[in-house]
Amino acid sequence: MKIYTRTGDKGTTSLVGGTRAAKNDPRIEAYGTVDELMAHVGYLHDLLAADAEGIRSELEWVLDRLMSGASLLASEDTMLEKLPQLYAEDVTRLERAIDRLQEGLPELRHFTLPCGHPMLSYCHVCRTACRRAERRIVTAAEHYPTVPDVVRQYVNRLSDYFYALGRRLGYDYGAEDVRWEPKTPGQQ
Repeated sequence: MKIYTRTGDKGTTSLVGGTRAAKNDPRIEAYGTVDELMAHVGYLHDLLAADAEGIRSELEWVLDRLMSGASLLASEDTMLEKLPQLYAEDVTRLERAIDRLQEGLPELRHFTLPCGHPMLSYCHVCRTACRRAERRIVTAAEHYPTVPDVVRQYVNRLSDYFYALGRRLGYDYGAEDVRWEPKTPGQQ
C-alpha cells in the first residue's frame, strides 16, 4: 500500500467516514496537534532508560489513549460510536498517576522554570504541546459540539501529568527545581 494518495494536494483531507474537510478545519487542527503531541510523547518514551520501564509502559498507554482521542476528533459525527473511545476512567487513571508521581517530592511554593535536567525539560515540551492541543480541541468543540468532552478533559489532565512527571524525573535524576526569581534591570 502506498502512503501517498495525492487526494490532499488541493488542501483537503478525509475524515473517518469519508467526508472531505479543509486541512485548516478546526477538527484537522485539533487532531493534527494531538498527533504532534504523540510524536513528542513517543520521543520522551524512547529517551527513558530501561530502568524506567513503569513510566515507559505508562507512556505507551498515554499514546494509545491519545490515538483514540485523535480518531474521535478526525471523525464524522455518524462514526463516533464505532471508534475506540476515551472514558472518564482514563482521566481518573491520570489523576492517580499524578498523585503517585508527586509522592515524596518537595512541596512547591513557587513557580519553577522548565529546566534543570534534559528529561525534566522534555516533559515540559510535552506539557506545552499538550496545552496547545487542548486549545485546538476547545476551538474544534466550539465549531463541532459533538466533540466528546472527555477528549478535552483527558488532554487537560495530561498536561498536569507531564508537569508531575518532569518534577519526578528531575528529582530522581538529582536535579533540583529551578526556581523562577524575576530579575530587575541590571540583574544577571
